[in-house]
This record gives sequence, structure tokens and C-alpha cells, in this order.
Amino acid sequence: MFYIDSNIFLYLVIYDESSVAEAKRARDFLLKIALREIDAYTSTLTWGEVTWIIRRIFGVGFSIIEEKRLLSFPNLKFLGMRKTTILKAQEVMEKYKLRPRDAIHVSVVLENKISTLVSFDRDFDLISEIRRIKP
Repeated sequence: MFYIDSNIFLYLVIYDESSVAEAKRARDFLLKIALREIDAYTSTLTWGEVTWIIRRIFGVGFSIIEEKRLLSFPNLKFLGMRKTTILKAQEVMEKYKLRPRDAIHVSVVLENKISTLVSFDRDFDLISEIRRIKP
């Protein structure tokens, strides 16, 4: 089971994969999800982050297209949050000095017993309870 951080989706949209290696790696990894080669999850927070950043960079029109594409991404499962998720995020944030949104991602991973978080963000390497890999 893999948890997919928002930056994996963002690299594919924002950067040209012919000149940014991470964008190509993100595309290849997301293709594996679409083909059911990888059991992948993300959270509703990811949708919010992707939406906000794409709207800020490209505007509302393009963002709506990408939002719908993310929500209908084949074989990607979305996980919700509860108050317990936020309480755990608070603990994670205090323990590891993470930003709130990163702490929420970690909390969702821990609550759902997902062992691996896929991200380009090295801040997740600080978390002893999970393993962060690049795509």
C-alpha cells in the first residue's frame, strides 16, 4: 500500500517531463497506479492542495479540468479525515516540527496503516514511523 503525496500529481501538471526528471518519474509512477500495478491511496487534503496550487499558477479554468482528472484518477482511493486524524496530526507536528498539512498527511498514513508515503518532500524522512520513497 502506498500513500501518494500531492506533489506527485503537481509535478506532472506543473513541469515539463522532458526537462524535469521528477515530472517523468511522477508520470511513470501514476501510470502504474492507473494500470493497477500499485495499490495507491491519498487523502481529501491532497485534492485541496492540488486545487489551490494549480488555480494559483494556471487559473480556475485549467484547474477545474485537473481537479476532475484527479478525482476520477483510475484506481486511486481517497481517504477521509476525522477529528482523531487532526489530533494525531497535532502530535506529529509537535514531535517532528512539520508543517500542519504535512502532519495531516502523516496522520492519515498512520491511521490507515499504510507503510510507504510516495513524495519528493524530504521532510517526511524525519518520520520514524513511516518510509518515504520517491516515485
